[in-house]
Amino acid sequence: MDLNTVMQELEALGKERTKKMYISNGAREPLFGVATGAMKPIAKKIKKNQPLAEELYATGNYDAMYFAGIIADPESMAETDFDRWMDAAYFYMLSDYVVAVTLAETDIAQKVADKWIESGEELRMSGGWSCYCWLLGNRPDAEFSKEKLSKMLEKVKGAIHDSPERTKSAMNNFVTTVGVSYLPLHEKALETATTIGPVEVKRDKKKSSFLRASENIQKEADRGRIGFKRKYVRC
Repeated sequence: MDLNTVMQELEALGKERTKKMYISNGAREPLFGVATGAMKPIAKKIKKNQPLAEELYATGNYDAMYFAGIIADPESMAETDFDRWMDAAYFYMLSDYVVAVTLAETDIAQKVADKWIESGEELRMSGGWSCYCWLLGNRPDAEFSKEKLSKMLEKVKGAIHDSPERTKSAMNNFVTTVGVSYLPLHEKALETATTIGPVEVKRDKKKSSFLRASENIQKEADRGRIGFKRKYVRC
């Protein structure tokens, strides 16, 4: 399938209601409003296709950019490619759910995520923290440095309330994910979450939301899901 064919198929799957929802979350034109689940049949036909993924991502169409992440071949992407994708990620659903997810399937994931976390740029930082969430929720605990993750929890504790809005959300998710999916630091993550308390995330034209990592960790503990790992990063 070529670019035009895929774009036509995506456009046919677009729904006005979904489009409005995406726009309310920060998406902008051009976009069709395709539910992510509706993309799976096309993805099955294409499988991995990095050249096509690059063409789709370059369109600037939100649905095409999201679909690019589904069919990307992460191992064929270099650090410069991920930086380029992040440059074009104009809101969190691209930075955290497309670029960070794709990065999480590579061997350079931690290195690139560390750089983004230190960048001082809201969506890069958000993408970096989110990448760790995807990694921790999928890879064995042995792949991570306990000391490094412990320092990252300390960093969150000291900086979360003064961070940009989307970065706050990703940092809060990081604390939750460490508490749920990384057994060696479960207790420390829970203590960190309790110390942090509710995290207010302000949103344009919407009421602020209050995130509570400690409650989320406890809910998963009550469900017997501490240590949970998902089989795949990308669905």
